[in-house]
Amino acid sequence: MCRFLRLERMDTHAFASLAHVRILLIPVGSISRPSFEKYAAEIRSFESIRLGDIPADYKDERARFMPSPLSTGYLHLSFPTHPPPRSHLPLSLLRPSHFPIAVIGVTTCSRNDSLAQIHAQFNASLLDIFPSDGIYPLAKNCFVFEEGEDTSLSIGDNLPGLFILPSMMGNKKLYLGTLLADLCSQILAEFGVLVQALESPMGNEYLNSTMLPTIPPLSEIPEPLNSSRRDSLPPLPSHNSQPDINKGNFTLSAAPIKRTSSGPGFRPSSAMAQPARKRLSTIGVASSHARLFKVLGDLFLLSGRPEDALVWYMESIQLFKSSQDHVWHAAALEGLATVSVIESWSIGNGLQSSLTGVKEPWAETCDKLVQATSLYQKSPNSEGDPNYCLLSYLYTSCVLRHASFLFSIWSAKGWGPLAFTTMLQPGPKPYLPPTLSKDESAWANLERLSVISGISRTSIASTLSQIHGPWLLHLGARERIAILASTSSLYACLGYRRKESYILREVLGCVLDLMVCGREEDGLSRMSSIPGTSGLGLQGLNASMGAGGWSGVGVRMSESADGNDSVLGLLKHICRVLGIDLDAVNLIDVNSAGHETPAQRDGSSIYDEYDNDALGLSETYGWPELQVGVVREAVAVAEALPDFPAVAQFALSALKTLQTVLSPGDQYHLYSTSSRALATARRRGDTKSVEYWSGRPVVSVTLAPYAPHSLSRSCELISVKLPAEKLVSALQSVSSKISPILTGVTDPFLYNPRRAALGEGKNLVVQNEVLEFVVILQNPYIFDLEWQSLTLSTAGVLFESRPLRVVIPASSFHEVILSGKALETGKLIVRGCRVQAPGGVSREFIMPLITGEEEQRLSRKRGALTSEVDRSKYSGIESFPWEKAKKRQSRPPSTAAKMSFRFMECTVVPEQPFLRIRRTSLTHGALMLYNGEQSTIRITLENVSPLPIDFLRLVFEDSTIAPAQQALAEGDLSVFDTYETEYSLIQRPVFSWNQEEGKDIHIRPGQKVTLSITCIGKVGCTQGTIHFSYSNVHRERSSLSGSTEVFHTRQLSYPIMVTVYHMLECHALDILPFPRYDSNNDDADDEQVRARRQTLYMDDEASWCLFSIEVRNTYGSPFDVTFERVQLDSQIGLCSGVPPVSVSTTVPPGSMSRLVLPIRKFILAEDKLSQPIPTLSDRQFVVHKSKLSDQEARSQREFFWYREELFNIVHGKWRETGGVRSGELSLRQQRMTLPMLETLRLEHAWVQMSLTAYEHPSVEGRPVNEHEGKFYPPADEFVYLRVKITNTSPTAQVFVMDIDLEPSEHVIYEGVLHDLGVGRLERGESRQIDIAFCFLAKGRFEISAEVRSFEVPRSDSCRAGIGHLMAIVRDVGAK
Repeated sequence: MCRFLRLERMDTHAFASLAHVRILLIPVGSISRPSFEKYAAEIRSFESIRLGDIPADYKDERARFMPSPLSTGYLHLSFPTHPPPRSHLPLSLLRPSHFPIAVIGVTTCSRNDSLAQIHAQFNASLLDIFPSDGIYPLAKNCFVFEEGEDTSLSIGDNLPGLFILPSMMGNKKLYLGTLLADLCSQILAEFGVLVQALESPMGNEYLNSTMLPTIPPLSEIPEPLNSSRRDSLPPLPSHNSQPDINKGNFTLSAAPIKRTSSGPGFRPSSAMAQPARKRLSTIGVASSHARLFKVLGDLFLLSGRPEDALVWYMESIQLFKSSQDHVWHAAALEGLATVSVIESWSIGNGLQSSLTGVKEPWAETCDKLVQATSLYQKSPNSEGDPNYCLLSYLYTSCVLRHASFLFSIWSAKGWGPLAFTTMLQPGPKPYLPPTLSKDESAWANLERLSVISGISRTSIASTLSQIHGPWLLHLGARERIAILASTSSLYACLGYRRKESYILREVLGCVLDLMVCGREEDGLSRMSSIPGTSGLGLQGLNASMGAGGWSGVGVRMSESADGNDSVLGLLKHICRVLGIDLDAVNLIDVNSAGHETPAQRDGSSIYDEYDNDALGLSETYGWPELQVGVVREAVAVAEALPDFPAVAQFALSALKTLQTVLSPGDQYHLYSTSSRALATARRRGDTKSVEYWSGRPVVSVTLAPYAPHSLSRSCELISVKLPAEKLVSALQSVSSKISPILTGVTDPFLYNPRRAALGEGKNLVVQNEVLEFVVILQNPYIFDLEWQSLTLSTAGVLFESRPLRVVIPASSFHEVILSGKALETGKLIVRGCRVQAPGGVSREFIMPLITGEEEQRLSRKRGALTSEVDRSKYSGIESFPWEKAKKRQSRPPSTAAKMSFRFMECTVVPEQPFLRIRRTSLTHGALMLYNGEQSTIRITLENVSPLPIDFLRLVFEDSTIAPAQQALAEGDLSVFDTYETEYSLIQRPVFSWNQEEGKDIHIRPGQKVTLSITCIGKVGCTQGTIHFSYSNVHRERSSLSGSTEVFHTRQLSYPIMVTVYHMLECHALDILPFPRYDSNNDDADDEQVRARRQTLYMDDEASWCLFSIEVRNTYGSPFDVTFERVQLDSQIGLCSGVPPVSVSTTVPPGSMSRLVLPIRKFILAEDKLSQPIPTLSDRQFVVHKSKLSDQEARSQREFFWYREELFNIVHGKWRETGGVRSGELSLRQQRMTLPMLETLRLEHAWVQMSLTAYEHPSVEGRPVNEHEGKFYPPADEFVYLRVKITNTSPTAQVFVMDIDLEPSEHVIYEGVLHDLGVGRLERGESRQIDIAFCFLAKGRFEISAEVRSFEVPRSDSCRAGIGHLMAIVRDVGAK
């Protein structure tokens, strides 16, 4: 039976509980709990019994409280399943409604049960529950319910109070109602017996003996001397004063009615009248009648006769006013307040008929309750009084009654029948009346109730706050829990969640105090003198047991977990109200049938968790200092129960949700506490584990490149074991002039999005080879975080890996390497990692690829959630972060997120061969060259795998390629710079090899092969790498079939440290007109000088020009420099070929030498000049930033093509003086100017100019004096300028000529100087024109003659030829 009593809830403290007849329901015999609850629910369905249904068969004093057959009132019932504590026995007369007036035993019967045994068990249970000196219960019955059809119970057994309800009974509820009506009749009869005892002189003396009197059992009170006749009291006077005992028409059986009423709850006055009897003994004068009248009011209220109760309450209150009996006075006021509600309920009085004037209908009732509260406070009792605990209980119950009265009106939306019903019968759930719907907890709805009802929530809370104070300290533990629980329930219904949480914390403290006291009483507490046994919960036995062999044995007492879940649930509710989610880390029973393994988890939950972690929109709620304190209390409570899984859950939940506000000491304490709790739970065989709690620990997962292998003892090599994917077309020899250095492979586009998307996130791995993944982990806490297991989460092909035990240092990022093997070929998908903490379950953390689509999805979701943060205002419990999440509108389905996720994929390819470098011709991998020097590297390769190698390709990389490619990609270079950059990359690479060596190569397992690589010194190159790509292509026929488009290769890289010495620099390139030299006047003494000058003596000086270059030696050794001219017929147009000529010199260290070489002028064909400047990389869709006119573009092309032709004619070489090292001397850094171009280019017309003097017209003219190309004509004399024009173009031309003089103001001439007609000249034809000049002053004169085609206007770019002449005019006779 006790197991049912423990489960019963505390008193509900209904407002009209003073009018409820309590009937205690107890289990009898071996009835099961479900059966007891079932039949108890059937009995509880009778909330009231009509007075007219109660049989009135008694004629003596027992008929005093019996209703008449025409009564229409009700007897209100309540059916608790636990009795009040024995400490409340002093309240038996003051508060009879607080005690069970009757008892109903509930049991079931079967074939083997005996009714006599059941009856005996029922009586024994009553002796255990009720004290022997108590006056309750007044009636008792036992209901036996048959559960089978084959029972053999004898219904005819004469056992008083035992009733059998057959299972075959048709209308069992009607029979139950009849039995309850009979029981109520017994109760009312016993009320008369009780009053008879109290109205005796001794009973009245007992009643007035103390503040909280008790009366012995009724059998011990002596009966009056003349028991045949009933004593009587005089009737009440008309002014409601103390009853006048001198009048014989007043009895205690019925109070006279002072007002008439036709309501259903009142009986007619004729039915109320009872025959009067004379009393032979009267009540003693020393005792007051007030308490007796108050008891009569209580019993009439319980009997369903509020009109009689009202009269007796009023009479008692009149007497209490003249006395100092505050407690009984306050109790009478409470009963009077209850009577008013019962009357209103009985007559159906609503709001419309109750309003009188401006005063609220409930104001009088509130005034009575306020007065009762103040009277309880005035009671003269000291703290040492044993009744002080009960007085505190009466005070708090009165305040709670007042608050529940206001709450009932408020929740029922005003004064009316619904409010009366709520006060009388609050329903199965206390303080959750049916007037409150599911959504009434919203702030707007609560305030709406305040406006409609006229009672504000604050007024109810203000009344309720009177409970919390010093009165609580004097309550017993049980009473304190009941009062605080009811107070917290009212606060919760009013919407004051924080006040509810505050009160519930005190409830929790009371419960824990009772637990500790219970353990001390049971002897479960550890004695201070007995040492612990390593925290295992063991206690040493008594030393007296040592003789029995138990002295050295520790015994752990069996701990009961009953009620732990309720305490923990209460604790979680308190914390949730304060913004602490103690369920943030869930407990999982790994051995339960419904437990799902990590592999069985719903994919949508994993994606939702990833979104929540990625968005990081965590909201804080509550007061951090208060939350930390409450968390400490929660962990302490769980430890005190003890419930070790809950300890770990609470501690880890606090670490997960409050990590930012926890101090380092608190973090370490919670973590160590959770670790100890989980270890203890495992030792005790608990199957519960916690899920992973420390946020999102995995930052990134990447595929690590294979570790470098030292494949040679002389240098450090890098062997890339990850394979690369190649097209099958690479096996075919395709002749292409496009270098892969510039284009990437064969893609002519600068940016190809399709190729970029194809190669993104594609990883190739080899079957049955160890793969290593770099995992970045984080630990935001101040303690080292230990993981029991860390593994990769994969999908696709079978992947074999070992879990890793990891310890992450405090407040740091940590890198670990996870390895494994792919056992099959196909797709390997790396979803993320699985993490398992000690004592916890494994959890998967996915790591999708951060693609553009994924970033956009997260950005859209983050924006939607951010916009909803301030869109709606939340109040109360809706402001919790977890409650806001439920009400958000922007919750996209998880399937959309799942479709957008992309994980790292690895393509597992078949096994590949392995190659290493056996030896090289370099020392320590270092190469030292002069600028322009060419050398050869020999590398020996060895196949160390069991597979042959039939494909080998070499790719080179150096430090000059990346900057050049970057400059080309930016597109800021000019056309010339772009061409020079591409020329340097393609025509002069640092490394190169003969690709013909790689054809038909076949390296068997264990075989070696030697390759030769050419190296050219280039300034700026500091390092380089030779990449060997190799594969076994022809091992399977299907690999080269039409369906297979790719094959896979491995790469071996050989890094080289390069040092290039910059020793020779070329400066000041110039193209000069060829001067006139007289070979007869060569007075040089040195034969070499004279031989060198001989190369400069040309018969046709106008067809030649001089190539001039300066070479500077910046190195510490001398070098021999040679420039060679190789000019072919096709390069000089009409002129015949000239023999090659070279010029050499030795350039000492730190000096500069100038070398001059004659070059025959040439002219390029028009179709050559019309070609655009080529791009060696064949880049398409290149848009030039600068827009040139057609003339400017033509000039640019001429500069380019003549410069290229010049570099094809002239070549520079160098050789180390006295050594064997040699190389090329590049001229690519030199630039060509317009004068140089005009000098180098052979003109269409050859213009020769001279001065001739005529002394007489009939005499042939003589040439004017000339020296070193300068003419010296006389002043003030006419001389003739003779201009000879020769057509050097391949076609006939019509020329005109323009002559310019500087200064022209000191010269007179004959005719005109511009647009002089020359005429049509055939190819090679010449024509001579003479013009007379006279120099009027002495000085220097410059004369130029420009010849151009007749159809073309005058411009510098369109002239056909030009001639220059310098005349110096001196005195006559001067040279």
